[in-house]
Amino acid sequence: MRMYDLIMKKRNNAEHSKEEIRYIIDKFTKGEIPDYQMSAWLMSVYFNGMTKEETLELTNAMADSGDRLDLSKINGVKVDKHSTGGVGDKTTFIVAPILASLGIPMAKMSGRGLGHTGGTIDKLEAIEGFNVAISEEDFINNVNNIKLSLVGQTGNLAPADKKIYALRDVTATVDSLPLIASSIMSKKLAAGADVIVLDVKCGSGAFMKDEASAKELAKTMVEIGNGAGRKTYGIITDMNEPLGCKVGNALEVYEAVEVLKLKNLEDVDFGIKRLLEVSLTLASYMLMGAKKYASDETLSYEEARKICEEAITSGKALDKFAEFAAAQGGDSKMLYNPELLPKAKYIVPVYASKEGYVASCKTSEVGMVSLILGGGRETKESIIDLAVGIDIRKHIGDYVKTDEVFAYIHADDEAVIKEAEKRLLGAYEISDEKIEPEKIIKYVSE
Repeated sequence: MRMYDLIMKKRNNAEHSKEEIRYIIDKFTKGEIPDYQMSAWLMSVYFNGMTKEETLELTNAMADSGDRLDLSKINGVKVDKHSTGGVGDKTTFIVAPILASLGIPMAKMSGRGLGHTGGTIDKLEAIEGFNVAISEEDFINNVNNIKLSLVGQTGNLAPADKKIYALRDVTATVDSLPLIASSIMSKKLAAGADVIVLDVKCGSGAFMKDEASAKELAKTMVEIGNGAGRKTYGIITDMNEPLGCKVGNALEVYEAVEVLKLKNLEDVDFGIKRLLEVSLTLASYMLMGAKKYASDETLSYEEARKICEEAITSGKALDKFAEFAAAQGGDSKMLYNPELLPKAKYIVPVYASKEGYVASCKTSEVGMVSLILGGGRETKESIIDLAVGIDIRKHIGDYVKTDEVFAYIHADDEAVIKEAEKRLLGAYEISDEKIEPEKIIKYVSE
């Protein structure tokens, strides 16, 4: 078998066999196929695509290129979620405690962020003492005992994906559907969960800008997951404005706690309502999938939703979040009193320059404001300021007055406040006509 022949085969839009895909991934991971040949093959995939069978085999081959997390010592059906990324996305801190409080084990591996805010790991470190570098034994024991543990990603999880993504990034082949889907799902399959719920973001703050592309990606990933024997759901959610009100590391933990402390799920403002809706939808499908996988029990969405809502209003989910934090060295008092979380030196109100309705948001630009303030990483070596960020008070469809606070900027460096304020206001369009916001849940694929 020669890589030259395989490049030509895909260039001519022919279908690879399983053995050929395994050969490509294995030899490239070992360094036996040079970058220039792999780049040519990736470009051929970009233009000609892959069949469902090819995409599933590519995903499995990448998952097998390194370690697969062995969760066999964990009792019960293991569930996991993945978000394709967005601004203000803190659903893990709501969804995971809900599921764990219901006795559904969640053994999660997450990464650090490179971009506008930190990743899940960085945000959790806003809880004083929280430790993500626990042993495998402690990780397994925590999931068995309290049904939840979260650690950093292993360096050898789907190494083929890391090598391939580095090439895609510099060869203009990132936005290829089979390559995107296999990249995401190879890590999910290697992480070992039985049930996977995918939160596919769509809009101005997402990788997938339009709903049609997001649907196609969701369907492809669900086909991969189900084809690999995992119960998989794909849920398309709106990212045409930040999710919730707060963007930043400690601020997002704070907002997640605000949601988990709710006793009345109806009487919440629009920003919190969107966050609550996404979180409950994800949690409900994870619960449905766990029941289906364990015993083929059919739980309706409405039944699952009611159970998840009660986990919040009863306080059980908040208690589970605190128990989880304490088990990994964190100060659980911060989760009952989030005012103890890190605070910025300056909290500055921002006012709109004109009255009218919030009509649209360049969501990625709001993320850049967080980065300017120091809430994210420009390089892997950057140090994150966990206290800074934005607290948005007005959302799409809201009427804005010039004497009402539009948002608060939380900053530790006074020198960047003016630039952050200008960029934040520039991200929003104010109109004379009222605009109806997008539906937060756009589509479900299963």
